Amino acid sequence: MSSVNTISQEETQSPYDSLMKRFNEAAEIIGLDDRYTAVIAAPEKIIEVTLPIKLDSGKTKVFTGFRVIHSTVLGPSKGGIRYSTHVDQDEVKALSGWMTLKCAIVGLPYGGAKGGITINPREHSVDELERLTRAYTRALKDVFGTNSDIPAPDMNTSGREMAWIFDEYSRVYGYEPGVVTGKPIELGGSKGRVAATGRGVMTTAMCALDHLGWKPSEVTCAVQGFGNVGSYGAALMAERGVKIVAISDITGAYYNPDGLDIPAAIKYCTGHGGRLEGFTGGRKITNAELLALDVDLLAPCALQDQITAENADSIKAKLIVEGANGPVSASADPILDAKGILIIPDILANAGGVTVSYFEWVQNRRGHYYSEEEINAKADPILQNAFTNVIETAEKYKCSTRLAAYIVGIKRVSRGIEMKGFY
Repeated sequence: MSSVNTISQEETQSPYDSLMKRFNEAAEIIGLDDRYTAVIAAPEKIIEVTLPIKLDSGKTKVFTGFRVIHSTVLGPSKGGIRYSTHVDQDEVKALSGWMTLKCAIVGLPYGGAKGGITINPREHSVDELERLTRAYTRALKDVFGTNSDIPAPDMNTSGREMAWIFDEYSRVYGYEPGVVTGKPIELGGSKGRVAATGRGVMTTAMCALDHLGWKPSEVTCAVQGFGNVGSYGAALMAERGVKIVAISDITGAYYNPDGLDIPAAIKYCTGHGGRLEGFTGGRKITNAELLALDVDLLAPCALQDQITAENADSIKAKLIVEGANGPVSASADPILDAKGILIIPDILANAGGVTVSYFEWVQNRRGHYYSEEEINAKADPILQNAFTNVIETAEKYKCSTRLAAYIVGIKRVSRGIEMKGFY
């Protein structure tokens, strides 16, 4: 089988390079036909839009937005919208590909997409962000749709931005709540959606502990990133007995070997502009020190490429649950594998968000809404079954859990392509 976009193992790999390296390895293991390889590897649409926005000062600034539709083989494309200075076409392409695999792994009737705007949202007012979000929606109004492409929150976006998208889209096409998920509950959002990605991290972590024969009460954990995913993941793991000894955000990391008071940390963060800076519940350390702590479980829930070939050998945790997208670079994989570290990859560990987004979409289409308990009762087994499938696939092919997750996703998408046929 010939590979697509084969690259070297250099640390300069882009996010898309990392995606394709792992994709090629997984495809090679199962002997995937070249026809399927070519179709799955290539994004269906790559869209770049120019967004001139009037600032509060009266000046005009031009922003660049992206939307990549990676695949619609299994259904409408699904994926978040992020606001970050790191947003570029390469990153969005990679994230859209991961979404295709993620939706396939958990068995959702979706393909993958991703979008974003290159911006530092902290440098702009709420009014400016609203104008920008509405302009982005207008630019993509013929791409978005309940049955075509369904956005959701991602880095630095939330229910607020989804409400603006929903409203702007509805001004053109009429009331259409299913066009976007992650909305406020008052506008057709789903209960349990805000905590869903963090809950998915907890659910897959508990599956991993059970697989390893570890008792939650005997497990120590460090969580990198204390935004939506990290804070909910930490809180839910702590509720189940896991000792969270370290947390971090952009201001630094905080460590207490006796365990941190996670509810207190969340309360502090909420009252201090969403940041941990000044938190006195633990000793301040660096993010690099957090990653190298002697803990049982490490949950990177912050940014991409936090564990690379340069620092992988310093990782002491025996279990990594990836709450962020792409927190481990492809070049770090063989080092971590050689150390015997079990990795629950991002395309499984953080699939809780898109799973509950699916239920929001279903509720919008049916006009019938579930309680949070009903949502969790539906979502948890989906992730648990996906975990079991990935573990069994790893054992069958004698490969890493990451490659096993890719194999599960690739197989489902390739079956869809086979059933639809080539033309």
